[in-house]
Amino acid sequence: MRDKLILLVEDNPDDEALTLRAFKKNKIKNEIVVAHDGVEALDFLFGTGRHAGRDLSVMPEVVLLDLKLPKLDGLDVLRRIRADHRTNLLPVVVLTSSNEEKDLVDTYSLGANSYIRKPVDFVEFTEAVGQLGLYWFQLNQPPPRPGKGA
Repeated sequence: MRDKLILLVEDNPDDEALTLRAFKKNKIKNEIVVAHDGVEALDFLFGTGRHAGRDLSVMPEVVLLDLKLPKLDGLDVLRRIRADHRTNLLPVVVLTSSNEEKDLVDTYSLGANSYIRKPVDFVEFTEAVGQLGLYWFQLNQPPPRPGKGA
């Protein structure tokens, strides 16, 4: 897989480890930045807080966003991403264990690109992550970045 940055927004250490293991097992070697809550995710994206001064020309190719997050939930993170011209076209994949239809409808209404329910079984999860990597890093044609032909 090409070397493109992934922002994983996940507060559960077990789900984080499982996701990282699944990426490794699928030979997805992209750099993965992990944010453990919604505020940290926005700090990374907008270069604030502990990420103040980071090079904002380096943006994730895709954001993998859990919904149930501390400090600021995933829906609020998605709202902020879509509201800012620097990130409004950034692909966001909701990766959640939520089975609530309201969450599904709300995420698509707010502009999520995809909604994936985390399979409980590691083998199924590993397969899903492999398909996700294949699609977002090899098949998908991303929109141009602001300032780079946008």
